[in-house]
Amino acid sequence: MAKKKTVVPFQGTAEQEEKLKAVIASHRDIPGALMPVLQQAQDIYGYLPIEVQQMIAEGLNLPLAEVYGVCTFYSQFTLNPKGKNEVSVCLGTACYVKGAGAVLDKVCETLGIEPGGVTADGEFSVSTTRCIGACGLAPVMTINDEVYGQVTKDDVTAILGKYLK
Repeated sequence: MAKKKTVVPFQGTAEQEEKLKAVIASHRDIPGALMPVLQQAQDIYGYLPIEVQQMIAEGLNLPLAEVYGVCTFYSQFTLNPKGKNEVSVCLGTACYVKGAGAVLDKVCETLGIEPGGVTADGEFSVSTTRCIGACGLAPVMTINDEVYGQVTKDDVTAILGKYLK
């Protein structure tokens, strides 16, 4: 199966838009409001698609480029939706040296997506991270809040199987 970065169309609701408009209105005249507005917008939508960035830029009277620049500069913000099950493979030095690249390849092959992608059904997203502080367990992958240590590419299918419907 070819790896791909699935693009999920923006599907914001009217309720989400009203919440965002209220957040923007409450911050409109506060200097430095962009960061808290982006944080709350991500809480509302789960990520910051261009449509949300445009609403924020217009609502705060800021250039879209400034909003996008902040979204892409800070790692706490994501421009892509996350799956119900967030799979992350550590590519820090210890993990990488012990075979995390092969683990990541197997995760992507199994799910049919590349890092940064989400499966078409929205069940899984895949990302990479640098050190998560579990170097003694290298290589490490996480699914949601569950940490899996000393993972080999041969372990990936069984681990993902716990989450597959």
